[in-house]
Amino acid sequence: MRLESGGAAVDRRSLLQFAGGVGAAGLAGLAGCQGGGSRAENTPEHPPLGNYPVEGDTVTFGFNVPQSGTYAAEGRDELRGYELAVAHLNEGGGWVGQRSFDVLSGDGVLGKTVEYVTADTETKPDVATTNPEEMIEQDDVIMFSGGSSSSVAIAQQKVAQARKVPYMCCLTHSNDTTGSDCVRYSFREMFNAYMTAQALIPALKERFGRDAEYVQIYADYNWGQTMESSIRDFFTSSGWVELTSIPTRLGTTDYEEPLKQARDAGAEVVFLDHYGLDAANSLTTAQEILPDEVGIVVPLYNRIVAQNASTALDGVVGTVAWDTSVSSALSNAFKNAFTAEYGNAQRPSGVAHLAYAQTLQFAAAVERAGTFYPPAVIRELEDHEYSVGLGSQTMRSCDHQAQRGVPVVEGLPESEQSLGRFYDLLSVTKAVGYDCDGGPAAECELGDYGD
Repeated sequence: MRLESGGAAVDRRSLLQFAGGVGAAGLAGLAGCQGGGSRAENTPEHPPLGNYPVEGDTVTFGFNVPQSGTYAAEGRDELRGYELAVAHLNEGGGWVGQRSFDVLSGDGVLGKTVEYVTADTETKPDVATTNPEEMIEQDDVIMFSGGSSSSVAIAQQKVAQARKVPYMCCLTHSNDTTGSDCVRYSFREMFNAYMTAQALIPALKERFGRDAEYVQIYADYNWGQTMESSIRDFFTSSGWVELTSIPTRLGTTDYEEPLKQARDAGAEVVFLDHYGLDAANSLTTAQEILPDEVGIVVPLYNRIVAQNASTALDGVVGTVAWDTSVSSALSNAFKNAFTAEYGNAQRPSGVAHLAYAQTLQFAAAVERAGTFYPPAVIRELEDHEYSVGLGSQTMRSCDHQAQRGVPVVEGLPESEQSLGRFYDLLSVTKAVGYDCDGGPAAECELGDYGD
């Protein structure tokens, strides 16, 4: 049961506190407004900064996710991941106490019970900017996370840097997030478009040859633009020939004309640089218009996209943030905890995995630092080696980009799909990335810590 602050939604946000599981949320007061025995976080050794020090026996996280708009389905799954993370921080379970997260004990964070507030980005950068400002001012969040659009994520991390409150990115795939728009107060677990192109080359060259001719149809906003440029950079330099590249507006529902252009250009491979419902719509139309011999690639897709385009997945190659078919101790622990909480019919997607991982990453860094003081937490995250179930990886200090493995998948024909299984896992690459003076990192200037 979810109770909203004051009995009604306030500025699209609700404040929840876990008392006995994800389904047992109770009404809680705003962090920093506790009466009686309120106390500052021990005796602060640092000056006030952002929402530090934390007062009272609770600490509040902010989760800013798309609950309406093009990426609403992704937002719902993000929120499930966040809710599960908070439950485990307060009560134990999942990754708490496991490798990479053994500093967590299930009694909150630094002994404080974790509460959270939520907001709807509406997949709009201006709304996404207003929400964390309100969370910081009104709810005293010590950290915020969320985003299923790179434009939204970039807008939020600017707030984080200005207000000195850490932002743990969720789904953002643009190169610019940890490239030209990087900030000290933001961290990204998700791989970027540049890394996706790196990961796809071996599988696509093996399938379509060393000199294929291709067309890109891309979403004409920050993420789609960096995905389009990364595909071109890697594939043309390796011998493929780009025939044309066609922009489409975010939220487009009719892809017939650009797909006819790709067909008429004689493409051997068509890249659909779309995500969410856009990817499902363009992929479904592509299977109707393109000849059978033309290969289709969706560089980034996930379980939610697959559910909406299940009849059109056969043979489609792409990457995903994570998948239930990845077998490792942490992957299995997350999958089992998620299905135990939400039921077998609600299998976790890579978006939920990202949300869960980023929340626990922040909490573990606080425990290692022994304080909520933002610069100390940031320094614990920088160059930290860890795993989220995809092998060993590092949260790099020069650009706050995780250097990590990338799962490469191929869609199954509808007749072979089953509950929660839409594609085969072809491989999980070893940690892919680039030097700090190369790729998107060459444009990154993180800014100050604030201390």
